[in-house]
Amino acid sequence: MIERLRASLADRYRLERELGAGGMATVYLAHDLKHERDVAIKVLHPDLGAALGAERFLTEIRTTARLQHPHILPLLDSGSVSLPHPERSEGSPALLYYVMPLVTGETLRARLERERQLPIDDAVLIAREVADALGYAHGLGVIHRDIKPENILLQGGHALVADFGIALAVQSAGGQRMTQTGLSLGTPQYMSPEQAMGEKQIDERSDVYALGAVMYEMLVGEAPFTGPSVQAIVARLITEVPRGMAAQRKAVPVQVEAAVMRALEKLPADRFATAGDFARALQGQGDSATLNRYLQSGAAAAPAHRRFSRREAAAWALAASAVAVLVSGRFQSRPAPETPVIRTTIDPAPGERLMVGGFPIVISAQGDRLAYVTQGSAGYRTVVRRTSELGGEVTIAAQSLRYYVFSPDGRWLAYVEGNAIRRIPSLGGASEALGSTGERTIIGLAWAAPDTILIGTDNGLMVMPARGGAPQLVTDSSLVQLASYPLVLPDGKTVLVTTGSPVDGTRIVAIALGNGQVTDVGLTGIRAFGMVHGHLVYQTS
Repeated sequence: MIERLRASLADRYRLERELGAGGMATVYLAHDLKHERDVAIKVLHPDLGAALGAERFLTEIRTTARLQHPHILPLLDSGSVSLPHPERSEGSPALLYYVMPLVTGETLRARLERERQLPIDDAVLIAREVADALGYAHGLGVIHRDIKPENILLQGGHALVADFGIALAVQSAGGQRMTQTGLSLGTPQYMSPEQAMGEKQIDERSDVYALGAVMYEMLVGEAPFTGPSVQAIVARLITEVPRGMAAQRKAVPVQVEAAVMRALEKLPADRFATAGDFARALQGQGDSATLNRYLQSGAAAAPAHRRFSRREAAAWALAASAVAVLVSGRFQSRPAPETPVIRTTIDPAPGERLMVGGFPIVISAQGDRLAYVTQGSAGYRTVVRRTSELGGEVTIAAQSLRYYVFSPDGRWLAYVEGNAIRRIPSLGGASEALGSTGERTIIGLAWAAPDTILIGTDNGLMVMPARGGAPQLVTDSSLVQLASYPLVLPDGKTVLVTTGSPVDGTRIVAIALGNGQVTDVGLTGIRAFGMVHGHLVYQTS
C-alpha cells in the first residue's frame, strides 16, 4: 500500500518509509516538498476512517490547529487521498491522514522500556508538563481520551502530547460508529473506569486518571493494573485498588503517592477536578485534604528519604543542562561593578534534600539572599536564606513556588500560582495577589527595576506594575507568540526571551520594552540565565 500512497501524495510529500503502526493508524516519515522539512504523516486505518467519515474527520481535526501550546505536538496539515487501485479505475475508499512535525527525541514508552523507572524529579516534571497541556486543551473543551506513554514524546528534556486530532474526531463521531468497527479510543492500562465501561459522558477527570496511571508507571515500573487480556485488565481496573507505590519503591515521597492515588480513584468525583490541581498536588502545593485522606486510609507506607550531599547536589545541577557563555559587546551596556565574592553553603535540614532540575536557586541582586526549594517527609518548602547569617533560613511557603524571582531590593519574592502573579515578603509574611494573565499560560517572570514585573507567556511578553494591576502586552503576538523565561539586561530597557518550540527549535530574541521591537540576536538556546561582566550565560539544551 505504501507505493500507492506515495504516488497519491507525490505532489506535496515524498514518502520515505514506515515509522510504526498502532491500533488506529500507521505513521510514515515524509519530506514536505513545499517547506523543505521532514515530517511525520499519520494515516488512519481504513475501517476507522470509514467510521469517522472524511468530512467530519477533516473538519474536527482542523480545529486542533487552535491547540497552540508549548507541550502539545501541533498539526501541520490534514487531508484525504483516494489510492489508485490496479484493478479498479474508480479507485479505493479515501484514506484520512494528518501531518505533524517530526520529533527527533523518543516516546516516553521508549524511555520506560530502557530505564523502567524514572528519577522522581524527571517523572514529576513530565507529569507537570503533560498536565499543563491537558489543562489548556480542557479549557477549550477538548478531552484527549488516550493519554499513554506512546502519546507522550520527549525532546530536549521536555514533554509533548500527541494525537489530540483523533480525540476530537472521535468525540464528534460519538461511540456508536466507533463500536461498529470494533475499535475504541483508549488503552486499557491507562483507561479510566468510566471510559472502560463505555460511558458516553467523559470529561477532563478521565484524562486526569490516565495521567495518574502514566505517573504510577513512571515511578513504579508498570501500570496500576496489568493482565493477560483486555478483559482481565478491565476487570481489575473496575474491582481492585492499585498496590501502594512506596511498598514497591521506598523513595517515592508520600505526597506524590497521595496525589497519584487520588488521581486513580474509581469515581470521577473523588479525583482532582482539573489536571492543574493534580500537577500542584504532585509538587506538594495542593490542599492538605489529599495527603490527610491518604494517610488516614492506611495505604501509605513511610517513605525512606536519602539526604543528598552538597557534592551530589552540585553534580545534579551541572548535569541538568548544557550551559554556554557568550562574550558579546552588544549586551554590555556598562562595566559591571566590582562586588565582593560571597561564599555560602546550602545544607538542608535532616531528612530533607535540596531540589534541583526545575527548581532553581535564585539569588537577590545584592547577593545577600538565596531562594530555593527543599523536600522532606512533610512535603516541599520554599526557603529564603540570608547568606550573611549562619542559620538565617526562613520558610516562605510550605510548597514549591513556581517561577519565583526577587524584587530589585530583595524585599519581595514574586511567584506564579495558576495564571496569577503573587508576591510575598522575602523574609516571611502574608502573600498578596498582583494580577492575572487570564487564559495565557505563564512561563517565567522577571522583576525589572524598580516597579515593573515582566511576564513570559505562551502568547507574548506582558508587563504589569509591581504593586498590582492588569498585565499588558509588550509585543505583538504575531511577532513573538511564545515568550518564555524573560531576562532583563543591565540597561533596564531590553529583555531577552525564549521563543519557538521544542519541535521547530528554540531561539533567544531581544525585545525593547519601550516599543516592543523584536531583534533576533542569533542565539539558539532554551533559556538565558544572566549577565556576568558582559558575558551572557544561557542554556543550549
